[in-house]
Amino acid sequence: MIGGNESCTAGPIPMSYLTCLTYILGEWTGVEHIEDYLSYAVYLLWVLFPLAVVVLLPGVLVILFYTSILLLHIYKRKNELKEAYYNDVWEGARQMLATLWDGHGRIWHGYELHGVKNIPEGPGLIVFYHGATPADYVYFMARLLIQWKRYCHVVADHFVFRLPGFKILLDVHGVLHGPREECVSALKRGCLLAIAPGGVREALFSDEMYTIVWGDRKGFAQVAIDAKVPIIPMFTQNVREGVRTLGGIKILRSLYERTRLPVVPVYGGFPVKLRTFIGEPIPYDPNVTAEELTEKTKAAVQALIDKHQKIPGNIFRALMERFQTQKKED
Repeated sequence: MIGGNESCTAGPIPMSYLTCLTYILGEWTGVEHIEDYLSYAVYLLWVLFPLAVVVLLPGVLVILFYTSILLLHIYKRKNELKEAYYNDVWEGARQMLATLWDGHGRIWHGYELHGVKNIPEGPGLIVFYHGATPADYVYFMARLLIQWKRYCHVVADHFVFRLPGFKILLDVHGVLHGPREECVSALKRGCLLAIAPGGVREALFSDEMYTIVWGDRKGFAQVAIDAKVPIIPMFTQNVREGVRTLGGIKILRSLYERTRLPVVPVYGGFPVKLRTFIGEPIPYDPNVTAEELTEKTKAAVQALIDKHQKIPGNIFRALMERFQTQKKED
């Protein structure tokens, strides 16, 4: 047995540090052949490591959201005295968070934004395909604010407003919970507004075939008609290869339909290439009904998918696109 003052290299045959550590653990625990157990543990770690990575990587987005919330609280404490004298005390905070998210998009996804010229100078309703997470929209909003000094509000699902700690983040960014009157009012004030008609259902249950899951939703079209604004279609290439869901499991779909809670597990967080494409606007036409405008918008979003997305989506191909040097056309 090795005493407390003896060295592992003592004796005629010096031991390596790993052998020494194994010997000490065996003496301490009383377990014979502990090196076999350690080898098995290392093997399990090697086998399960990829699974752990794809499950834990999406958590980076959660960390970024709560980091944003923490920064907003710090910003608020440092600017409390300015609130009574400054028209928009949160302008600096929005710029700060936009820089944070744009940096993440550039580094992790090589994020690109194409077709900004299609966004009108005045108000407009941006309609986009919803990926498994809203990260691509956040990257879009950040890039739009940093480079073009345009701000875009967004309509979010009701469950987002129940997430712990998210209130300050939603308030600062003017996130709406969706009443038609509130959306029309924002557009009439001259704001840009974004909405994903598929919402959480499309996020969780669409797949690498990029199927549009809007059901019979046409309220967004009525909003555009009431506000007399154009609709601008938008789609992000490879958005479903970055993060995927297990929405193909029928019991999870049934559970969502009963509870309306996003209980479907996600995996991935892969650093795939993301490019957001903004299509040509669909102008306001007083003679078009909400049903007709919905079909026009759906066709416009589908056209962007057909043009810019290879079907079915492939994670490896999306990763390899990070190394393309040719600039993608709008």
